[in-house]
Amino acid sequence: MYFRLFEFTCDRLMKTCCFCGHELDIIDRVGREEICPHCNRDLKCCLNCAFYDPGASNYCREPQSEEVRDRDRSNFCDFFVFNDREARIESDDKVIKAKEEWEQLFKK
Repeated sequence: MYFRLFEFTCDRLMKTCCFCGHELDIIDRVGREEICPHCNRDLKCCLNCAFYDPGASNYCREPQSEEVRDRDRSNFCDFFVFNDREARIESDDKVIKAKEEWEQLFKK
């Protein structure tokens, strides 16, 4: 059975903290007691998991997972996979161009 967990159109995916957005150097699995070096929040929590989905039953796309009450705190879930998010690196040229287009859109 072929199962696609998620699909991105971005060239660069990275592991980032869901709380502060800082990029993390994670090579192996995340331990239950590991914390983000930038904001000191738990890394092994539902909000950082690739299976986390607020629209799914139990907020998780993994059907065998047990219910977790505190999704922003560390837990013992065996199905945890750190979510790769697309890089949010924007060049100054893109920002300037977007502002110019915005201003032109609402010109009188």
